[in-house]
Amino acid sequence: MADEQPFGEIKESLKRVAAALRDGDVPFVLGGGLAAWAWGGPGTGHDLDVMVMPEDADRALQALESAGMRTEKPPEGWLYKAWDGDVLVDVIFRPVGRDVDQDLFDRAEQLEVNAVPMKVMSLEDVLITKLLALDEHELDYERHLEFSRALRERVDWQAVRERTEDSPYAKAFFTLIEELGIVERVA
Repeated sequence: MADEQPFGEIKESLKRVAAALRDGDVPFVLGGGLAAWAWGGPGTGHDLDVMVMPEDADRALQALESAGMRTEKPPEGWLYKAWDGDVLVDVIFRPVGRDVDQDLFDRAEQLEVNAVPMKVMSLEDVLITKLLALDEHELDYERHLEFSRALRERVDWQAVRERTEDSPYAKAFFTLIEELGIVERVA
């Protein structure tokens, strides 16, 4: 787990990351915990996730490096990393084995986030990517529950169910949020 960062530092890094990507003409969508926050969810103390098309990933990393950030291409093959001071920026282009594609960009909405206009991942896509990333080695529902409680009225739960139906971990999550009364039971 990444070290917790003060939320204010993460929000300031977001401004610098967005400016660097804009100046580098790299289209991106804000993802992860900051996307959920932009939709009205709880703040995050972990990292900053930006989603880019696979063909734009190298240019995104170069734009962040040109803005003075330390960068890395880890061996995982689905993301790059940059650091704005102590704040980790994940440049994600292939979450849970699926390329970031035009459909993800089309489902995103333009919002003003911390006084900066940008595309923000749909709540459904945020939850879907988080649920599909769960496995027997990473099985922590804490953030998923926080987002779900805070944003339950804004989520198309049927779409999330349908797009995660092959994941036993997502099925367990739905059982949990039904039992907790966050969403209604499906017959």
